[in-house]
Amino acid sequence: MKVFCGRANPTTGSVEWLEEDEHYDYHQEIARSSYADMLHDKDRNIKYYQGIRAAVSRVKDRGQKALVLDIGTGTGLLSMMAVTAGADFCYAIEVFKPMADAAVKIVEKNGFSDKIKIINKHSTEVTMGPDGDMPCRANILITELFDTELIGEGALPSYEHAHRHLVQENCEAVPHRATVYAQLVESRRMWSWNKLFPIPVHTSCGEQVIVPPLELERCPGAPSVYDIQLNQVSSADFTVLSDVLPMFSVDFSKQVSSSAACHSRQFEPLASGQAQVVLSWWDIEMDPEGKIKCSMAPFWAHSDPEELQWRDHWMQCVYFLPQEEPVVQGSSIYLVAHHDDYCVWYSLQRTSPEKDRRVYPARPVCDCQAHLLWNRPRFGEINDQDRTDQYIQALRTVLKPDSVCLCVSDGSLLSLLAHHLGAEQVFTVESSAASHRLMKKIFKANHLEDKINIIEKRPELLTSADLDGKKISLLLGEPFFTTSLLPWHNLYFWYVRTAVDQHLGPGAVVMPQTASLHTVVVEFRDLWRIRSPCGDCEGFDVHIMDDMIQATGSGSVSVSAHCHLPFPSQRALDFRESKEAEPHPLWEYPCRCLSEPQQILTFDFRQPVPPHLIHAEGSIELRRPGRSHGAVLWMEYHLTPDSTVSTGLLKSAEDKVVLCTGIVAGTPTASRQCTSSPRRTPERRWAALRLSVTPWISTPTLETSPWISHSQTPWTMGSDPHLLRNKVA
Repeated sequence: MKVFCGRANPTTGSVEWLEEDEHYDYHQEIARSSYADMLHDKDRNIKYYQGIRAAVSRVKDRGQKALVLDIGTGTGLLSMMAVTAGADFCYAIEVFKPMADAAVKIVEKNGFSDKIKIINKHSTEVTMGPDGDMPCRANILITELFDTELIGEGALPSYEHAHRHLVQENCEAVPHRATVYAQLVESRRMWSWNKLFPIPVHTSCGEQVIVPPLELERCPGAPSVYDIQLNQVSSADFTVLSDVLPMFSVDFSKQVSSSAACHSRQFEPLASGQAQVVLSWWDIEMDPEGKIKCSMAPFWAHSDPEELQWRDHWMQCVYFLPQEEPVVQGSSIYLVAHHDDYCVWYSLQRTSPEKDRRVYPARPVCDCQAHLLWNRPRFGEINDQDRTDQYIQALRTVLKPDSVCLCVSDGSLLSLLAHHLGAEQVFTVESSAASHRLMKKIFKANHLEDKINIIEKRPELLTSADLDGKKISLLLGEPFFTTSLLPWHNLYFWYVRTAVDQHLGPGAVVMPQTASLHTVVVEFRDLWRIRSPCGDCEGFDVHIMDDMIQATGSGSVSVSAHCHLPFPSQRALDFRESKEAEPHPLWEYPCRCLSEPQQILTFDFRQPVPPHLIHAEGSIELRRPGRSHGAVLWMEYHLTPDSTVSTGLLKSAEDKVVLCTGIVAGTPTASRQCTSSPRRTPERRWAALRLSVTPWISTPTLETSPWISHSQTPWTMGSDPHLLRNKVA
């Protein structure tokens, strides 16, 4: 069976889907998935177990055999729970072959092979009958097909098909029911993740304001939900405008429809304000009576905040209304939840949708280009006035009346800032058609279409004719490129600077002048769970899962980076993906630092990319006791000697690390414990960070591979031929 696998292309930063055959090592896909997080979700596991026991008992009380259909079985955990609860037989469906193979081994290891049949198919391909995959319909349906949005993984079509073809009418279902909740809020911070705000620029001629195009203001935005750890958003960042409203429920024990539908709730706003954002989550009831409930509610809406379960595979949803709308306290209004087979979206209506029978809004689609070019963190970054002011202040120190500026960053407003601050001529390079169209709209809205020259081509392909034969006196970059996944991917700016060297005039200034890579070793409060070995789960042995992941990349890494774990399966995370950094919005994941922040590497943009290897080696002393789960890595851009923009650490203290809201690279791994006696200096531990950056002038190559390994002594590092290389044409 062939499967499409996502791969990051470090040249462009984009995700490419490659077709892999049966010889491909799919274990690394499992390693990057949420299986570990789900197996560590004790609240989920206990509630499923309770619901399964109750369902099997109800079937047995009717004098029937308990025949279970488990769709999306994964490790086989829920099927093993069902057999332990007394089920006569389980048909466990798993479409992903490596996971199905693992489930077969796990089921056999736990002694359930005679009661559980693993079927490696999509549930819609399962056959029924004497010669089929299932001889008869099941009377208990167990599934875990949910994502943060509830229906985003195709739960509705899967349930719809199962009820029509695979289970008995009025079967038992675990979970039995799901309910989606919503709460309307006003939030300037969250709204800044979706719309471009006016940006004031103080100049010698007075205040200028960069305004968004009308098309962008009217755009309903991107169709995708913004899933988030809502518990990490400060209550000061939003104003509640409604009570928590139950929007719609799905009864999984009956026929389910995947057809588009809408559900409205009338309410009276709790306060007057601007309705901008809908916060949403769901709960699942494992039994018909609703006594066994698993809730995704944030702490302020949870029935028992003290028992709140941390999880990353199910979070909360942020939906943006198509337009912000004023609401008045006490004046009734309708919140409408729309959904099709995979997506949910919301709208506000003044009258009952059922009464006026209006055509319900279609799924929102961006028609302004901005939501296709800028992700949510990027919107927030552009709307950060403090950050913008840093660039303005830096530009004031380097701009001259005769400056000819070239701006190299995707969809950046630096070119507008340079113009307003007095540059003689401004060019901006937009390498994609989408960014080119967006910037034309922004320039036109600000009456600058004839004053800023947009060049649609890759920067390294620039010619003198593109620049009207002029030499550049100021090369600008934030830097930001839409294809960058990790902070250091924006070092592409350095290669651009090298490629356009021939177009720079004598004494040309480059801003930022330099960049530096920083790290701090941290103890995560919860994020470590997504990479922690599973071991035993609710009494079932799933060590095979850990061993399978361990085998990933066993022959692909030339330098070993062992993570010393405080449990038996301590080699379970010794695979390539555990050693490479991965992007996380780390402001959502609390941690505390065990070391002091340390600068690792410096990159001098004032000079072309050097032909020799750039590398760093050394050790970081862990100065505080705790568990060293991994390292946070971020870039800092030094615009001028007196001005620095950080993409990561904002403030560090012993008990807390404050990070910016952008994407920061982290290496969440299993932990090594550092302890100390209360009367003694904390025991020293060395955390070794391996980072290799290899640029070549003739064929510029960027090779970055930061990962954490723990050892008692400092280390040296070598080049890894298996690492991805970033070759600029």
